[in-house]
Amino acid sequence: MASTHVAKDSDRDTRELTVPADEEYASSTNDGVQQFAYSDSRKIGVTGAIFLILNKMIGTGIFSTPSAIFAATGSVGVSIILWIVGGIITFCGLSVFLEFGLAIPLSGGEKNYLERVYRRPRYLASCVLAAQMILLGFSSGNSLAFGRYILAASGSKEGDGWTARGIAIACITFAVVLHSTLPKWGLRLVNLLGIFKVVILVFIVCSGFAALSGRLLVPPPGNFHNAFAIEVTEHYGGQGAYGYATALLNIIYSYKGWENANYVLGELKNPRKTLSIAAPIAIGAVTILYVLANVAYFAAINKDDLATSEVLVAGLFFRNVFGDSASARALPAFVALSNLGNVLAVSFAHSRLNQEFGKEALLPCGKFWASIKPFNAPAAALFLHWLITVIILVAPPAGPAYNFLVNLYTYPGAWINGFVSAGLIYLHYKKSENWSSPWHTYLPITVLYLLANVFLALVPFIPPNGDWNAEGYPYFVFPVVGVGVMILGGVYWACWSKIWPAIGGYRIEAHRIVEDDGKEVVRYKKVKTR
Repeated sequence: MASTHVAKDSDRDTRELTVPADEEYASSTNDGVQQFAYSDSRKIGVTGAIFLILNKMIGTGIFSTPSAIFAATGSVGVSIILWIVGGIITFCGLSVFLEFGLAIPLSGGEKNYLERVYRRPRYLASCVLAAQMILLGFSSGNSLAFGRYILAASGSKEGDGWTARGIAIACITFAVVLHSTLPKWGLRLVNLLGIFKVVILVFIVCSGFAALSGRLLVPPPGNFHNAFAIEVTEHYGGQGAYGYATALLNIIYSYKGWENANYVLGELKNPRKTLSIAAPIAIGAVTILYVLANVAYFAAINKDDLATSEVLVAGLFFRNVFGDSASARALPAFVALSNLGNVLAVSFAHSRLNQEFGKEALLPCGKFWASIKPFNAPAAALFLHWLITVIILVAPPAGPAYNFLVNLYTYPGAWINGFVSAGLIYLHYKKSENWSSPWHTYLPITVLYLLANVFLALVPFIPPNGDWNAEGYPYFVFPVVGVGVMILGGVYWACWSKIWPAIGGYRIEAHRIVEDDGKEVVRYKKVKTR
């Protein structure tokens, strides 16, 4: 049994749980060492949970990614089927994460899940995940989409050039400065702009029904005749397995946010019962809205225009349905505002994650990255997020960049989620692990989620049919960069936990700290050995 004692933290009153190395994660194993329960006073019920998950999931990808998905598949019917498949994969992932989350109710999400399964080498999972989250947790895609829609609203037809990227840099700069200096107003603006994406999505779905009835300002495209035919033209189709993998990565990007359900477990009344009802309803509703939005796009935009519209799918839809008047061009401006809302939300979330890595001392100069001076906001962590976002924005060559940014952002998650799902299968069948959770994910669901992530992780290395540089860069760039960043995390682990301690005469120990609000966190500390 691990011994515990009360200690005084230098910055705040906390209770420090000092745990021997082999029992470091004992509080997560349900073996009686240390258990943490949710308060019964939490009042969010089924209805509140449904809307909470909906708001987390619906992002701006649905306004921009359908072009790349159709261009990759070359089939209207297959594109729509893939959106349904994306909803199924999302539900499987949510089930896997809920089983871990309800068994290990600690801050850190998949970091704790990976450490629970992959205990050796110690701290490797944390370093790899930190590298992925910090270096690839950027807001570049949403910022670029903001720039493109601002240009579209102004009547410009310029693509992913330096003008759009300049506006994107201004967008992320505004978000970071606002969160750094006026954090409360930043959150208020996030909540306000969060309404736009839902309203616009519902508006597109309703307008799609009008388009299906022939109320268009352009000739009906007739995309639903022989909808499941797979066509290959100059603009779409013919990419093979690689195309299906990138299409699914774009879809997964549009569904992202479902994992946030784990971050609100403590706010739910009876989490298992509530989520068993709310999660399927929420994911089902998002899937239906996404499928209907794609039906609307196909009802109003011909195939060549859709395949070449890049990020401006919703803008092209509005033009075909409502015309090119000044009032109609205001509609893309609303999409731009929803993009700004996502940039604000993502920069807020990732800065807190960067700050947490600083608090844990996983990052060099941890106190600097964890600082909340001078405006009681994580300005240093926000600056780190800004720096990575700007670098990723300006690094790709001139030309289409949005699809590359989306794939680079989404791809490493396939590896992480694959290891998480494989770990759950291991815990189920390794009796000595003493694994139990209030939520149970059936084996077929876990296996399906594992296979989907293996497909997404490996297939992008298979060359596409046709041009290997169709987007202006080699097809293998984003998977190589994604894997390279995770390998870099492994190199950093070797330096941080082995080489530097050997030179400096100390060892790294993990301490779990229970703060006054009941939140349990990890702090890595240096213990002198000589």
